[in-house]
Amino acid sequence: MFGPPTPILRSFDEARAKAFYLDFLGFEPVFEHRFEPGLPLYMGVRLGDCALHLSEHYGDGSPGAAIRIPVDDVVAFADGLRAKQFGNARPGRPAETAWGTREITIADPAGNRLTFYTEAANLRQTDAVG
Repeated sequence: MFGPPTPILRSFDEARAKAFYLDFLGFEPVFEHRFEPGLPLYMGVRLGDCALHLSEHYGDGSPGAAIRIPVDDVVAFADGLRAKQFGNARPGRPAETAWGTREITIADPAGNRLTFYTEAANLRQTDAVG
């Protein structure tokens, strides 16, 4: 049996990462770890079933990584993010893809790309492109 993977994303600035993941995207902190005060932060966050680790440690992940995160309703999620008027990220309307999803991609403060998507077949009729 295998469980879901937990991506480790590189982070460079604790305050900016927390503002992005917790305040903007709505993730909840699960844990924070430092080997001692003043050393790099290793942090776990969760939103629903999506668990991510953010690391300031050299060698843990590369800036600019890309991950895909399924959501029940990417249109509503994107609308909620835009309403927050976050200074560094304001996603547009999700785009329909040739592979049958509607999705938005948002870069975090370290340049990691998070693509939130919903299978087109799972979207409400009122969310149809048009």
